[in-house]
Amino acid sequence: MKQFLKLKLSQKLSPQQIQLMKLIQLPTLDFEQKIQREIEENPALEQGQNSSDENNDEGQDDYSDSDDLNIDDYINYDDTPSYKLSSNNSGNQEDKNIPFASGISFTQHLLTQLKPISLSEKKMKIAEFLVGSIDESGYIRLDPDEIIDDLAFTQNLIVSNDELEEVLKIVQEFDPPGVGALSLQNCLILQLKRKKSSVSIDLAIEIIENSFEQFSKKHFEKLMNKYSINEEQLKEVITIISKLNPKPGGSYSGGGKPVEQVIPDFKISIENNELILELNYRNSPTLNISRDYDEMLRGYKLEKNKSKSQREAIQFIKQKLDSAKWFIDAVKQRQQTLFITMQAIMNYQKEYFITGDERKIKPMILKDIANEIEMDISTISRVANSKYVDTPYGTKLLKEFFSESMKTTSGEEISTIEIKKILEKIISNENKRKPETDEKLVKLLNEKGYKIARRTVAKYREQLNIPVARLRKEI
Repeated sequence: MKQFLKLKLSQKLSPQQIQLMKLIQLPTLDFEQKIQREIEENPALEQGQNSSDENNDEGQDDYSDSDDLNIDDYINYDDTPSYKLSSNNSGNQEDKNIPFASGISFTQHLLTQLKPISLSEKKMKIAEFLVGSIDESGYIRLDPDEIIDDLAFTQNLIVSNDELEEVLKIVQEFDPPGVGALSLQNCLILQLKRKKSSVSIDLAIEIIENSFEQFSKKHFEKLMNKYSINEEQLKEVITIISKLNPKPGGSYSGGGKPVEQVIPDFKISIENNELILELNYRNSPTLNISRDYDEMLRGYKLEKNKSKSQREAIQFIKQKLDSAKWFIDAVKQRQQTLFITMQAIMNYQKEYFITGDERKIKPMILKDIANEIEMDISTISRVANSKYVDTPYGTKLLKEFFSESMKTTSGEEISTIEIKKILEKIISNENKRKPETDEKLVKLLNEKGYKIARRTVAKYREQLNIPVARLRKEI
């Protein structure tokens, strides 16, 4: 063993930088909530405009009048902070009023249906636990034995299988139909049993209950032989089942999250064939330092001989002012980062935003935008993954504009987005009695000038949520 010294240079993000990255990543609603929490926790931070703003025609940062207390008397800042952050957006106020729907969460919706039911205290606890275990798709992803164990450990309830089954049946009667199912098969059966009995409905229930695997694998000949039915009868059953909802919780956006529409972070409009970019005003709040803290510091300044408690109070105020200053600066940096990044994306995809033609979307990767605005790729990724833009052609997720490039047989460079659209169109126009295999899809794409490997076709098909040929087959 021997000891030695080694010099090593390394870069580490400061806690402030990490917090800034988190701020950038937040969607609009989460960002608003973060601001409210910060204001509640830090009395030195306020939202809104100062009276001095009324006389500030240029919109510049002009927090203190000449008679106000100079905070630098007590705090050594390295630079003069801008205490306010004003929105630089243009446009009428009416354009800023982006509506969003309010509503109760999926879980609350289910609990509302539970309230009127008369149950014992024990069964009510079981029911509440089951409702709380339902995921955003509407399923309970636990086996009955796991539920019983969880109830014993978390609720201190000893529950039998019969008790659990009894309460589970009650929960599975809630709306939407199929909620509380333990599996897809169970979900479909619950929905079918809600329908008025008929020959076709009863047959559908029997097939799903007893031949679910054969049905899911589309072994139609075997099903017709097993149940002694003809093609038309099976078609009717398939039509009934295809209209069922495999994800009953899907109608409630985000499952356990409040029901709300997407709130775009940006808006792109076209005026005189030029693109106009605006940042949602909810992403650019006006923040400033509390004037109450001015008054407190003014009082301390008048004291010649400061007591220990007064010095401690000054230290507390310094901490809060430092925190408020940093947060205001971070919000401003977030605003600038969002705007610069979106502006680069808009300029890069200008042809698409002008025409709305998805074939005009250019191949674009994170590095392209990072190089354009000289920012880190991770920063661009944080902006793109969680932000939406309101365009004349609908609200789009930013990451949808990023794609790899691929060359056609003629040497033209196109976006993989365009290839996926073509693949989707080929599959939608195929003969459903004899769907195209991946090998056949490769040949069809090659004929159109797109030289793609079979594994790439399979990857794009999966990304489009399109099953393999066997599962696309219809009778």
